[in-house]
Amino acid sequence: MTGMIEVKGLTKRYGRRVALDDVDLTAAPGEVVAVLGPNGAGKTSMIEILEGYRARDAGTVRVLGADPAAAGPAWRDRIGVLLQTTSVDPQLTVAEAISLFSRLYRTPRPAAELLDQLGLAAVAHRRTGVLSGGQQRRADLALALIGRPDVLFLDEPTTGFDPEARRDTWQVVRETAAAGCTVLLTTHYLDEAAELADRVVVVAGGRIVAAGDPRTLGGHLDAETTIRFRHPSGEPFELRTRTPTAALAEHVRAGAELAELSVTRPTLEATYLSLIGSRHAV
Repeated sequence: MTGMIEVKGLTKRYGRRVALDDVDLTAAPGEVVAVLGPNGAGKTSMIEILEGYRARDAGTVRVLGADPAAAGPAWRDRIGVLLQTTSVDPQLTVAEAISLFSRLYRTPRPAAELLDQLGLAAVAHRRTGVLSGGQQRRADLALALIGRPDVLFLDEPTTGFDPEARRDTWQVVRETAAAGCTVLLTTHYLDEAAELADRVVVVAGGRIVAAGDPRTLGGHLDAETTIRFRHPSGEPFELRTRTPTAALAEHVRAGAELAELSVTRPTLEATYLSLIGSRHAV
């Protein structure tokens, strides 16, 4: 099935340290899956195994129906990869780098189309070695997209971006997924995961500790809400409840003026931090 990722029992060790411990993961065509976790949780090891760059110790892995460890050029023609760091000849211009990489694919996208989509047209003739960090990252993304991938791997894709560039890149990712491409990304930005992902996978200590829709991950929408306000008498009031609307309605019916009112639901970030807990060290 085009765009499918299937992982079962994936295990990776570095000496005595277990980086990935019996991990299961799937991703469907057109789905955006965000992998979250602290540094050292095993995110990069996972994505590099799926890309075919790193060997696994146990488990089965299928990307586009093939084992990445044994897949050949035809398979690589169908994936796009954005690593955390990319080494492009700094003497090449952006346009030259895109042109060079396009020759590696059977049906590359037009260079001008990519330059416009990623906001690189103005620096197309600038050498990559003098680009800003954000411009370099966008150029790296262009190289990952040049081959019209069926599966796109993005490892920390918006590091170094200003807010506008991040949102522009999010739109590119959305458009890529809407065309049927499966996108697997790692990120430290919780807002990025919430904005882009159909499904979030939280990795800690080499294991998946939670997975699901970012809007409901870990049950944070069903967790207790904190209501705070000040009575006319000046006394502060605080209540933790799973039924905030009913609780507020009760006080409103009583005729109380709820000064300094705040209603706070647990955020995705708070849920994420509770999920990784003491598992920071891997």
